[in-house]
Amino acid sequence: MDLSKKILFAGDPHGNFKPLIAAVHQHKPKAVVLLGDYDLETSLENSLQEIVGLTEIWWIAGNHDFETPDKHHNLFHSALADNGLHLKVVDIAGIRIAGLGGIFLGRVWYPPQAPKWANKQQYINAQRPHLKSGEMPLKYQCAIWHDEFHALAKMKADILVTHEAPGSHKHGFSVIGELASAMGVKHIFHGHLHENYARVIKHNIQVYGVANAAVADLTGNTISD
Repeated sequence: MDLSKKILFAGDPHGNFKPLIAAVHQHKPKAVVLLGDYDLETSLENSLQEIVGLTEIWWIAGNHDFETPDKHHNLFHSALADNGLHLKVVDIAGIRIAGLGGIFLGRVWYPPQAPKWANKQQYINAQRPHLKSGEMPLKYQCAIWHDEFHALAKMKADILVTHEAPGSHKHGFSVIGELASAMGVKHIFHGHLHENYARVIKHNIQVYGVANAAVADLTGNTISD
């Protein structure tokens, strides 16, 4: 096996999983990592039924995955729900991969501005009694929360996958590069901005943007788009 193809990274499918499925059949990776924005009309395992069992499937969520209750349910209550990487570090095919799903939201935290809320509980407490049983609106569930972000920074990983871009992109956030540096990460793969590119940022961290429905290998080469 070409070692650069042992893990593949899939850019925002927006309902089109054909390039990823074709790449798995062709390259037979040990694992694939999906970078968010699935626009699922059915469960994630249903959408990927042709490759379930052929490779490990890992994912982070994007902002589109919180747009409607159905899209959210088809991801977070799918048979692959436990393979979410958000705020975790998982050994995948011998590589420690960390995940940061969601987006920066002005009403929660939009770096470099200070966070509006210290944590989710503070927000929920401020909304009572309007929030029944303390359940946050989907819009807030898709946000990156300041305290969770900094808890992730205390972990160690080799690769960081994010939906938002780091400062390598004009629409990115430098705090993601700072997170990667704190974690000892050498490579960042991100989706969201629908662009294939490669950049090096501070601390010699290599960033790869993966375009919508594109698939990249461990060296950032686009193998399907």
